Amino acid sequence: MLASAEKFPALVLNADYRPLSYFPLSLWSWQDALKSVFLNRVDIVSEYDRVVHSPSFEMKLPSVICLKRYVHRRRQPAFTRFNLFLRDGFHCQYCGSSEDLTFDHVMPRRLGGQTSWENITTACARCNMIKGGRLPKDANMYPKVKPYIPSSENLNEMGRHFPPNYLHESWRDFLYWDIELLE
Repeated sequence: MLASAEKFPALVLNADYRPLSYFPLSLWSWQDALKSVFLNRVDIVSEYDRVVHSPSFEMKLPSVICLKRYVHRRRQPAFTRFNLFLRDGFHCQYCGSSEDLTFDHVMPRRLGGQTSWENITTACARCNMIKGGRLPKDANMYPKVKPYIPSSENLNEMGRHFPPNYLHESWRDFLYWDIELLE
């Protein structure tokens, strides 16, 4: 029972019934979900048909849970490679490729460019090598979108363009992706 139960994650919703995040999708293991139920931190919204039991207790595994207390999102997300790629839609901002992604300092470090949201853009390895340590005007290479500081809401919205490979039926009422992406 335990080995097969690993395949039953719970979708975690904030107190407003929206997912904590879309990308990565906010999922908890069935163990963490049950612990939160027993600690009275979440409400069960939907359940799997799968049951776990002990000698004196039996319960269906939760498939969707909702936090009882609202979790406020940070206004400015952490600057990470993953968040940068997400902000830029997992595409090179010079040629549009989605292969072999790196990040590029628009204003090169050798010229005083900082590693920050406003100076870093997603670039494929080829474009990054071609641009090298030059300014966009010197390389005649300009990012399609000027680098900017995204909000958590921006990243959550971008995450909606990348649905996971697996969506349990009970989750679909709470997840809003473009329908053509899901089929």
